[in-house]
Amino acid sequence: MSVSNSVFLFGYSGHAYVIIESLLDAGYQVKGYFDFKAAENNPYGLDYFGYEKEVDVKSIVGNNLVFPSIGDNSIRKNLIGLFEKLHLNQFVAVDSSANVSRTALINPSTYIGKNVIVNGQTKIGKGVILNSGCIIEHECQVSNFVHVAPGAVLCGNVSVGEECFVGANSVVKQNLMISSENVIGAGSVVISHILEKGVWVGSKLRKL
Repeated sequence: MSVSNSVFLFGYSGHAYVIIESLLDAGYQVKGYFDFKAAENNPYGLDYFGYEKEVDVKSIVGNNLVFPSIGDNSIRKNLIGLFEKLHLNQFVAVDSSANVSRTALINPSTYIGKNVIVNGQTKIGKGVILNSGCIIEHECQVSNFVHVAPGAVLCGNVSVGEECFVGANSVVKQNLMISSENVIGAGSVVISHILEKGVWVGSKLRKL
């Protein structure tokens, strides 16, 4: 049985709005959403199907597509665990304006936003957000459940560990490693490896 182009979203707020517009531009149909409660603001007129922990998601979704439309890394990780457990149909959502190398390896439930550049021989994990205008240069490895915020730049051969957040307009110098669960503040400049978990900020990077 073929997979449809209809998508059920998990989460419905600001980040979801961005994803919805990318999906609609790409010809997908957004069937509705799951969340812990129905949204008070429903700008796209979507149907609410309940909280994924309280309803039979598999029977509702069927053979349609699912996508995690949540910005929080840990929540997105849990949702993808649910998708895998229920054998739901995941996919990669790519905005039509993005420029993605044919040699890049992109894993499911990853979102590649408006005007993003992903260059050759990169590897992008599952459940990653590459947000508006960020640049992922050649041979980078971005692990599962990472969020790269708008305008951030990963220069060549950068490795980012699981569940990191790379802040807006930050820059990571080439050939560096950032270990898992680190937060890089907006506008920061990373010029050496980050191997200790923490929140890092500034043009002269320091740990908060």
